[in-house]
Amino acid sequence: MNVARAPLGDRPASPEPHFARISADPLADAFSGRMGAHARGGAVPVPPAELPALWDRLTATPRKSVSVAYVHIPFCENHCLFCGFYQNPWRRESGAPYVDAVLAQLAQGAETAIQQGHPLRAVYLGGGTPTALAIPDLVRLVEGLRRHLPLAPDCEITLEGRIVSFGLEKARAAFDAGVNRISLGVQSFDERVRRRLGRKSTRAETIRFLDGLMALDRGAVVIDLIYGLPGQDRATFRADVQQAATLGLDGLDLYSLKAIPGTPLLIAQDKGKLTPAAPGELGHFYADGTEEMDRAGWETISTTHWRRGTRERSVYNHEVKAGAHCLAFGAGAGGNLHGHGYRLTPDLDAYRAAGGQGGAALVAGLMRPAPLAPVHNAIKGGMERGRLEIAPVDAALAACGIAAGFDRIAAPLLEQWQQAGLMNAREGGHALTLAGRFWQVAMTARLMAWTDARAVDFTTKETSQ
Repeated sequence: MNVARAPLGDRPASPEPHFARISADPLADAFSGRMGAHARGGAVPVPPAELPALWDRLTATPRKSVSVAYVHIPFCENHCLFCGFYQNPWRRESGAPYVDAVLAQLAQGAETAIQQGHPLRAVYLGGGTPTALAIPDLVRLVEGLRRHLPLAPDCEITLEGRIVSFGLEKARAAFDAGVNRISLGVQSFDERVRRRLGRKSTRAETIRFLDGLMALDRGAVVIDLIYGLPGQDRATFRADVQQAATLGLDGLDLYSLKAIPGTPLLIAQDKGKLTPAAPGELGHFYADGTEEMDRAGWETISTTHWRRGTRERSVYNHEVKAGAHCLAFGAGAGGNLHGHGYRLTPDLDAYRAAGGQGGAALVAGLMRPAPLAPVHNAIKGGMERGRLEIAPVDAALAACGIAAGFDRIAAPLLEQWQQAGLMNAREGGHALTLAGRFWQVAMTARLMAWTDARAVDFTTKETSQ
């Protein structure tokens, strides 16, 4: 790869924009501005005229490395205030035809090189609300995935959803069909906060269902909690985390509330109807949650995720962020083939019409990978876990034709972040501090941009010497 000639996007005039603010409270103000949900960088859209031919080449090329799959169920029973992924209202009659379309897509691609061969480590049924599907439709969807995809013997199969309209009978059927991990969006146990969010189940109903789900002992059970919600203070959030830690769950995610344009929450916030926590307070919510999880003896396996025991692995979440191949199924699903990000059409009618045909007709957009995509993936994978290992990043740089080591390229930034209290140097890498773990996404985006800007300069300088 001729990195020196590849377009690397906007290159900063100076390194300072990537530096953190030095302060006595890095949790509150190491960086300013809104925090994105994901770190991105450098991918380029494929022109529509070039998409069909490139898609055909990608799907005809076998996968030879870590792979997962994502299945999108784009229906919700209501639009949660904070959610930026809402697509379609749930109607009971929509379930069976939609599952038919997903099964048709799976069957149509069953003989393609991209869908065969290398085993999948994880399959994630997300949305939307997959648990809204009726039992027969959910069962035949999971069975179809197992029939048409080359799943590894220990493949993690996650069913995401909500407690409302789920129920233990449906949970048993999902486990029987092959699901071995359930992830539920609880967000908060507090009655007042839940009412403001429009959650339909009460605290008591939520706890009772989770107790029943754990009693089945059929697979990992994971829940999400959100901090910074309207009406939620730090004491309320601590109580939520303490409650979660006592339920015998296998995993727990703690997420910061994101101000996503177009969501009901941001619209209500702009009109003065709801007031979430101030951005400068969010880091202290995170610190409170981390303290409670440490006190309860849970193990941290990423900057936002904890586990109790060994059943929870969170395979999909880690691998997809580290750049794994990701096969996508369902209207609006996003995936990754040989480094190329793509999204299937979100239009339900168009998806149903094209599902049985497959091919590029299903694809709404395709992105060429950034020139340093392998480096980005190595950075994201390490930062997500809270420890940036240097060896994988060096190997990725070498694969991109850059001889300079990552420590040399990134030294000024990493040293400044150490001064700001965001990370500490360790043998073979850099460990994020508590504040660094909170700011991980913001740091990852800046570190990728820094590397893009300086890697070529480093190579050019060393070549001329």
